[in-house]
Amino acid sequence: MKVLVVNAGSSSLKYQLFNTEDGSVLAKGICERIGIGGKIEHKKDGVKTVKDIEMPNHSVAMKIVVDTLTDPEIGCIKDMSEIEAVGHRVVHGGPYFFESCLVTPEVLDKLRLCVDFAPLHTPAHLMGIEGCTDVMPNVPQVLVFDTAFHQTMPEKAYLYPVSWDMITECKVRRYGAHGTSHRFVSLEMMKILEKKGIKREDSKIITCHVGNGSSITAVKGGKCIDTSMGFTPLDGVEMGTRCGSIDPAIVPYIMKKKNLTPDQMSEYMNKECGFLGVSGISSDSRDIEAAILKNNHRAWLAANILAYQVQKYIGSYTAAMNGLDAIVFTAGMGENNPELRERACTNMEYFGIEIDKEINAKAHHQPNIVKLSTDRSKVDVYLIPTNEEYMIASDTENIVKAMK
Repeated sequence: MKVLVVNAGSSSLKYQLFNTEDGSVLAKGICERIGIGGKIEHKKDGVKTVKDIEMPNHSVAMKIVVDTLTDPEIGCIKDMSEIEAVGHRVVHGGPYFFESCLVTPEVLDKLRLCVDFAPLHTPAHLMGIEGCTDVMPNVPQVLVFDTAFHQTMPEKAYLYPVSWDMITECKVRRYGAHGTSHRFVSLEMMKILEKKGIKREDSKIITCHVGNGSSITAVKGGKCIDTSMGFTPLDGVEMGTRCGSIDPAIVPYIMKKKNLTPDQMSEYMNKECGFLGVSGISSDSRDIEAAILKNNHRAWLAANILAYQVQKYIGSYTAAMNGLDAIVFTAGMGENNPELRERACTNMEYFGIEIDKEINAKAHHQPNIVKLSTDRSKVDVYLIPTNEEYMIASDTENIVKAMK
């Protein structure tokens, strides 16, 4: 089946066309500056084509995507009828969506209720869905939610100890994020553990999705039992520009000291903290690591705060699962920053964690699964490149096939 995977932002639209029979990507690209100009970057067989073209809205952008995919020179299909389904990445399903689902009018009504939970993302998702509907009205569409994988958390893990009216009326709870990534890499890790004789239902895995945004998840028996991101993606560990978990009293303290409005405080915690705030250099780990080599103490602090927090999550989630079989590193830093992985796995002998420093140092910017732990290690440590788009294509295929 040929499935078009779409990730719509407020002024952008990323796409990948999958052949789910062999998992191959036929073409991919991004439309940018939607509503304020327009540009498309399209890749097929490693060849990139860039065009400036007016895109007043997502419907026009979607039409340009289809025209590009069917272009006789740079396209990969003969006509639009070859696209059998569309899968959409949706950041937040709120308390309404527990798994991937087919787009229907009722589903769209519920999705509109999720705007409060992800005000920057949900309206853009809706525009992407509407754009696809305008261009391909008869093609089935499927929504795949980043929060869905975390819906298996028990109440004791997802509830915050706030007043009950906030829980029931305002739906305040831990929702998590990066669920599609955590689901993909944990499934891959379970396949590896099965070869060692560990059944899926008995497996205990901690997945570390570490990038500009980061989250750590405890996966027991294939199900999420806890995750570090919370009501919003601001919670959890230190990130590129996000502070992660801090004492709640710090918020009104800084607001009073700096005379900030709630919106300004939110902007501060989301965009001026983390690596950028601590180091004063950059939100990019590559810049941080380069500065560490020049003995920059603040850069060293930024990197070590994150590693220490990852260690604490590994410890707490091991306790929550009463054991640990494997740790997985994935996403931008998890896949490409050996120093982070080494710091996070150092002084963890109590848990039986030991990585091969030589193998770890060489494991970056490559597409393969890499075992990072030594044969002596009681816990497997792996680098597994994430593939959220493939997961979306796979869910979409399964749901559409079930309709027939």
